[in-house]
Amino acid sequence: MRNAIALLGFLALVTGTRPVAAEAAPDLQQLWQLVQQQQATIDQLSHKLDRALARLDDTQTKLSGTEQALAANTQKIEATADAVEAGIAKPKAVAATWAERTSLGGYGELAYNNLHDSAIADGQRDNVDRTDFKRFVLYFNHEFNDWLRFGSELEVEHVVVSSDPKDPGEVALEQAWLEMDMKGSHRLRVGLDLLPLGILNQTHEPNTFYGVERNPVETEIIPSTWWEAGTAVRGDLASGLGYDLVLHTGMVMPVVGDDAFRPRKGRTEIAAADNQDVALSARLRYTAIPGLELAVAGQYQADYTGIHDRDLPGAAAAAYLLETHLDYRHSSGLGLRGLYAHWHFGADRAHGLDPGARNADNQDGWYLEPAYRFDLRGLLPGEAGVFARYSRWDQVDGLGLRFRQFERVNLGMNYWPAPQVVFKIDGQWENANGVVRSELDGFNLGVGYQF
Repeated sequence: MRNAIALLGFLALVTGTRPVAAEAAPDLQQLWQLVQQQQATIDQLSHKLDRALARLDDTQTKLSGTEQALAANTQKIEATADAVEAGIAKPKAVAATWAERTSLGGYGELAYNNLHDSAIADGQRDNVDRTDFKRFVLYFNHEFNDWLRFGSELEVEHVVVSSDPKDPGEVALEQAWLEMDMKGSHRLRVGLDLLPLGILNQTHEPNTFYGVERNPVETEIIPSTWWEAGTAVRGDLASGLGYDLVLHTGMVMPVVGDDAFRPRKGRTEIAAADNQDVALSARLRYTAIPGLELAVAGQYQADYTGIHDRDLPGAAAAAYLLETHLDYRHSSGLGLRGLYAHWHFGADRAHGLDPGARNADNQDGWYLEPAYRFDLRGLLPGEAGVFARYSRWDQVDGLGLRFRQFERVNLGMNYWPAPQVVFKIDGQWENANGVVRSELDGFNLGVGYQF
């Protein structure tokens, strides 16, 4: 084939030359040189053609593999489409749908308190030497569809519930709400719900905080856990900036007796929600920085006594709460929590209502808690954390029924063998700025879980 191509080239070269009359005819040597040049050119072109044909064969092989893969994918797509069509064609299984959209969770905590009363102004020591399974809680949640859901929390406190008045046990429904998504990142929630106040009120599982007992500021000033019935709108105003606005039932505060004007005793837990007036809680929460939560919250109580207070008929007064906190957990393990809360309780002296007479019209509380959490590096599975907490808060003294300022120092350690299981130990030292019924010093042990 190459000789034929060479011959054709030679003929083309000969016939393509100018007329003999214009130039002298080439001699035999020149013709031979021309033939050799054309042969070299033809060899180069033939080599390039061979390489092109080889690449073409390789491309055809790849195309054949691609066609096979495409055929296999086509079969898979057709099978998926058949399955989808079959799913649409047949009715949904009710049990499977319920199981997929329903979840169960909960938490519990067991504690041992060994505390010595260092104040004996009342002539007796109120020592504490007690073991208590404090809480057994179950969560039941259900999604009706992609935009409507239900949440609940059912709690048993102190193991046993009976008709014995000495039995401290209690069964409580702390949450039971319906939540509906609205336009954008906003949601509407209606029902029984925990109020958006403080750090612990909405997140109080034992593995989420340091120390065996909840801190006294978020026990007395913000009476965690505090739930009410109402309607809430919540969502995001911007990236990392959330809000809560809740219109809910208000407290009914005792205004006489040992627990007068004590916020913790103003909770009705809905079971005793008679004569309540309206209340409003609001919160702004900033979480744009990883590990950081900054929040400010407030509450307005139209009448904290109940409109028809049986102790002081006709007495009515408003109350205001302001709370702000910081919760920071750095990736290095360092952490810091701090919270401040202030109540103002109004007076109705015309009807004998004067919280100022007991130094209870303004009640404050704050705490600061540095901590460090670290990996045990093979010594034990999981992580450990150490913390220190200083708390200061106002509370009734139990003697003259006046509010005193208490302070407490806690030092302790948490051990998490798994993130949802915790063992705890801490010591506490308590003091007050006046004569009070009890000041408790000692240690606490605890174990808790969440699932």
